[in-house]
Amino acid sequence: MNLIYPLNIKNTFVFNSSARDFTVEEIPLYEFTGEGEHLVLQVRKKEMTTWEMLDVISNHVGIRRRDMGYAGLKDKHAMTIQYISVMAIHEEKLKAFSHDKIKILSTARHNNKIRVGHLKGNRFKIRLKKVLGVQKDKLDSVLKWIKKNGVPNYFGNQRFGTDGNNWAEGKKLIEGSMKMRNRKTKEFLIGSYQSYLFNNWLSKRMELNVLLEKFSEAETEQVMDLPSGVLKGTKSQPNFFKLVEGDVMMHYPYGRLFNVEDLAEEAKRFEAKDIAPAGLLPGKKTKTSQSIAGVIEAPFVEEIPLQGARRYAWVQVTEITKNYVEEKAHYELSFVLPKGSYATNVLDILRGGK
Repeated sequence: MNLIYPLNIKNTFVFNSSARDFTVEEIPLYEFTGEGEHLVLQVRKKEMTTWEMLDVISNHVGIRRRDMGYAGLKDKHAMTIQYISVMAIHEEKLKAFSHDKIKILSTARHNNKIRVGHLKGNRFKIRLKKVLGVQKDKLDSVLKWIKKNGVPNYFGNQRFGTDGNNWAEGKKLIEGSMKMRNRKTKEFLIGSYQSYLFNNWLSKRMELNVLLEKFSEAETEQVMDLPSGVLKGTKSQPNFFKLVEGDVMMHYPYGRLFNVEDLAEEAKRFEAKDIAPAGLLPGKKTKTSQSIAGVIEAPFVEEIPLQGARRYAWVQVTEITKNYVEEKAHYELSFVLPKGSYATNVLDILRGGK
């Protein structure tokens, strides 16, 4: 997949996706009440998937995995801290729980089961290695750009499976050239194809952004084979991600959808981080782009037998901190992303693209 990034700076560093160098911590959507029939566990795990962790705890308690609540699936190759829930009647059994890859850090009572998506975001802590002095300065510069501009919200590679071809099986299911009885697996594979289409649309929009950084609106229209004059008013926008007429926007960090009508006004609101562009996950009952945005989006629209959605195409990176350990040539990073966003998008911009 051709992912296009905005900076021409090439940085070299070593990053190992391991529990020692990569930590992900969930930020709950709300505070837990401290009372109720559910017990929320703050759990730290390493070298195992969320599903594997849930199986271990459910087997210890003597319940089914589906009786447990969780907010999100977390990376196997990281140290992850996340929240899960069980009925509070199992509290005594959990006091005896012990596992070499799982630790229950704290517990709290709550009124309801944790549901998927009940997250404000995730805090990532990453250690980059073999960062020499000149690379350190480059990373500092790129981080300033990220803090000001944000990052593209591509789906990460883990969305597409170990071999990266889940999307192809999803496409075959839609076309009817492949059959599958398991409904959940079928929906997961088709969802992977939705993600693939989203990523390809976002790459096309990133290409537009990069061209407008380097060329005039008229030249960009020619390169992208767009009608003359449709990009008027885009190059002067203050954001790296350029809005076009008819784009679907969403209030940030969450809110209602609407189409761009006044390009200059919406560009100002985007700069103020009040709104952000929302790309298409094609499917049923989705808000469509209009005007030139619809023309650019059209090649990535397909009839898919799942609920469609809009996903932020561009997200902000907040609470950025850094620490350079010169004697070890380590560059330690911490930052927060909204739920559903991948740390790889930050890493790819720090590398300067690929």
